[in-house]
Amino acid sequence: MKSNLFLFIGQSNMAGRGDYRKAPKAISNNLYEFRAISDPTRLYPVEEPFGVNENIRGGIDDGIKKSGSLVTSFMNKLYSLTKAPIVGVSASKGGSTISQWQINSECGYLKDAINRLSLAKSFLKDEVKHTYALFLQGESDGDKNTSEEEYIALFNSMYSELKRAGVEKLFLIEIGRCNIKGEEKRYDVIRNAQRKLKDVTIVSKILINEPMKDEFHFFQESYNKVGEDAAENVAKLIE
Repeated sequence: MKSNLFLFIGQSNMAGRGDYRKAPKAISNNLYEFRAISDPTRLYPVEEPFGVNENIRGGIDDGIKKSGSLVTSFMNKLYSLTKAPIVGVSASKGGSTISQWQINSECGYLKDAINRLSLAKSFLKDEVKHTYALFLQGESDGDKNTSEEEYIALFNSMYSELKRAGVEKLFLIEIGRCNIKGEEKRYDVIRNAQRKLKDVTIVSKILINEPMKDEFHFFQESYNKVGEDAAENVAKLIE
């Protein structure tokens, strides 16, 4: 049976700053991670911390910061609803702004993400059913006061490149809030920009109400919850 290929892309709350010990285990042998950097020769059963070893100099390098994400929870719920196998590719970098997710950025994040996706598609060959991206990013743009107009323009530029690379649909998880007293609304501009994006489906808005472990990140329980919420909505939109 062909698999749905998902690129998990964004910054630290996509990368995951939770506790892998409190993350769910995979519910099926049909849920995989393609490790494009550390071992692109096979598929691995999905587990947390997802993507922890997928670092490369000149591209996406999150060190050892990935400690537990929403990915396994998302895959579990989506599989339970669609019964289609899933292959995930890690492509997230903590602290990254939308300006860094550009094809000509010296950071190389987007080029690396596209290369990871290309390697996965080449490995899977004709076993790919559909290619999607799940995106969670924007907190760093709130911190640097990126304008709504600039965020939209840069996002669209990034998304055009992802489409060119074969991403059929991009699903977006809306960012939460800033957990600094007096700065709770710091991310409102970015959240509003995300709601105005064209050809993008927001599949979860619940992070804004979830408890936080520090100024910017969530407990594993919240990652589990948002993963399931996003999957329930994605399942309504895919085969």
